[in-house]
Amino acid sequence: MKIVITGGAGFIGSHLCDNLIKKKHEVICVDNFLTGRQLNIQHLLDNPRFRLIKHDVIYPLTLSSKIDAIYHLASPASPNHHSRLSYHAHPMETMLANTQGTLLLLKFAKKHRAKFLFASSSEVYGNPYEHPQKEKYNGNVSTTGPRSVYDESKRFGETITSYFVRNESIDSRIARIFNTYGPRMQKEDMRMIVRFITQALNGDPMTIYGDGKQTRSLCNVDDMVEGLARLMFYPKTKGEVVNLGATEEHTVLDYAHLIKKLTNSQSQIIFSEPLPQDDPKKRKPDINKAKKLLNWEPKISLEDGLKKTIDYINSNI
Repeated sequence: MKIVITGGAGFIGSHLCDNLIKKKHEVICVDNFLTGRQLNIQHLLDNPRFRLIKHDVIYPLTLSSKIDAIYHLASPASPNHHSRLSYHAHPMETMLANTQGTLLLLKFAKKHRAKFLFASSSEVYGNPYEHPQKEKYNGNVSTTGPRSVYDESKRFGETITSYFVRNESIDSRIARIFNTYGPRMQKEDMRMIVRFITQALNGDPMTIYGDGKQTRSLCNVDDMVEGLARLMFYPKTKGEVVNLGATEEHTVLDYAHLIKKLTNSQSQIIFSEPLPQDDPKKRKPDINKAKKLLNWEPKISLEDGLKKTIDYINSNI
């Protein structure tokens, strides 16, 4: 199959390129390099089944050859206010990628009669009252807060995608991606795991926002992209909304202690700043639907995944 991946030079997108190339598909990586890196897909540039197009998805994409499937992953995703890669640093680009970009790509999918997957986010659940979060939960999300440029644009991207399923008969599905980690995370991203690892390796204080009691469940990127691959191509996935993520839940403070242990660091763990506005107190997916529909659940242990991530970041400091 010939598959387009927008945001294909990003963290998850580049691993998805690898996954699909290994399965003998042809991959067209589309990225404007706002937050993606050519380094992530450099090893694929000479592969005859891989093609790179520099393009911003808020403008129409034109390809002469028939496309079979489209993954729409293009969007800044980091919530860290201090990162130049975050959606706070690129609010308009984030909103347009998830709304106007989604609309244009769905029209493109209709033209090519291609399958479509919108990469949504666990952030559509906001700061949830339901735990763990099931796909039927409608969320608790601010429409005006600082995170809304990401959270609400993902929600509207879901709305557009669902419209095209109902009214235009497009073979589309929605993946709600929960916290994901692994090699190719950028240290400039400054999300929790990469920040803790970088600080621990440098011997700097490991900084925690809030009291550290907020929880997260972390999925290794290799598990995540396998879930994305199955969601696109498994039968009976048209129109479905599916959580993809890990169910092993720990506090932020637990993750800091584990990374300190795995890096043999002498860093102090400090509570440096208040919890950002609208930051979720708990985050854990209910993945029973993914288990039933895709025969999927994470396989890589947290310690094994963190060790590989530590090795990657250590070699790139």
